[in-house]
Amino acid sequence: MRIATWNVNSIRTRVDRVVDWMQRADVDVLAMQETKCADDQFPAMPFLGAGYEVAHAGVNQWNGVAIASRVGLENVRIGFDGQPSWTKGESASVEARALGATCAGVQVWSLYVPNGRTLTDPHYQYKLDWLAALRDTAHSWIVDDPTAKIALT
Repeated sequence: MRIATWNVNSIRTRVDRVVDWMQRADVDVLAMQETKCADDQFPAMPFLGAGYEVAHAGVNQWNGVAIASRVGLENVRIGFDGQPSWTKGESASVEARALGATCAGVQVWSLYVPNGRTLTDPHYQYKLDWLAALRDTAHSWIVDDPTAKIALT
């Protein structure tokens, strides 16, 4: 199975280029980051027309992740256990930075890791916390099922 990843930096602007490349490169599964659109704005039709199923997690013009697969798309999960949020308190919402799905028996994750900016910026600690939570969760997947096939992209 050929798995690829692409920070598309606005899928609505680049959808034709992305789908064309997927077909030329014979990609089975593509993990996309920085789609920059809400779910209802994601241009699914070009992918569907090319024979790919798609899952997307996005809420606005920031972040956003997607997976396109022509080998099946099952058990879609938005976010991972323990995924931190930049916002704090009761109104905290998890950003659209992680999307998982099972594609032909492989657990594929499209991950858009937070930008840490500089070593002294509070976003840097957020990035470290985010990566630590991902490490802990991925470790639990392996412990729970040592034969699991996992692709973090």
